[in-house]
Amino acid sequence: MEYVSRVPRPPLDGLIDDLYYLEGAPPYARLTLPASPAAFFIVNLGAPFRIRAGADVQTAEYADGCVVTTPTRAFDFGYPLRTRSVGVHFKPWGMAPFLPMPAVELCDRPATVEQVWGRPAIAELRDRLATAEGPHEMLTLLEDELMRRLGDAAGLGLVRHTSRIIAATSGAVAIDDLRVSAGVSSTHLARRFKELVGVTPKRFARTYRFAATVLSINPAEPIDWADLAGGAGYFDQAHFGHEFRAFTGLTPTRYVEVRRRFLREHPGHVLDGWPLPSD
Repeated sequence: MEYVSRVPRPPLDGLIDDLYYLEGAPPYARLTLPASPAAFFIVNLGAPFRIRAGADVQTAEYADGCVVTTPTRAFDFGYPLRTRSVGVHFKPWGMAPFLPMPAVELCDRPATVEQVWGRPAIAELRDRLATAEGPHEMLTLLEDELMRRLGDAAGLGLVRHTSRIIAATSGAVAIDDLRVSAGVSSTHLARRFKELVGVTPKRFARTYRFAATVLSINPAEPIDWADLAGGAGYFDQAHFGHEFRAFTGLTPTRYVEVRRRFLREHPGHVLDGWPLPSD
């Protein structure tokens, strides 16, 4: 697969980790995206893909792309034989200035781009992207569209500040300490997080702790699960295992088997690391 990525210019770089272009045959027809402390936006330029946001949700088809705020459960992505898209990896608070609704309304409920920006706007953008001369021009077009749509989001500074503290502690900070540091009530802080991130600070910290723990796993080496769980602040291995299932749909052992399968079958692939082959 071809993957081109770049950091956008200011002030977008304070809201976005990177803009990217992706094209080619996916390594598997279905990939699982575990819960993560981030949001993403995809403009689809190829055949529709399908998403199931949790085992209890029906699979839905997305032709123009999708918008996902901070997910709290694993998503199942079904790809066509070849996929082509541009997208945005947002910082946790970064999508809010581009949304016409509170982020919590999209929590674990992926929306089409049309539902967020409207049919005429996304149709025009897709047309311009489809006729662009290569990935770099496409990313410039997407960046310009984001600059044009950049709006205000009340409480963004508060949420950004507290989110960075959560990130710096890998989710281990006490939520009451965040409230005291910010000088606001816990109710106000939770409301702002739900509006801008999609989840409460407590839920966000929990997701961040899990993501940091899982990404520290080297599937090529032996793993001491008890030591890993204890180092991440989990009370016991059973609690850790429960969290693992909640966020990935897999047991810890099965997760490592799937990661090793990806490494074995697709060494050095651009998608290796967070997406997983679906069983």
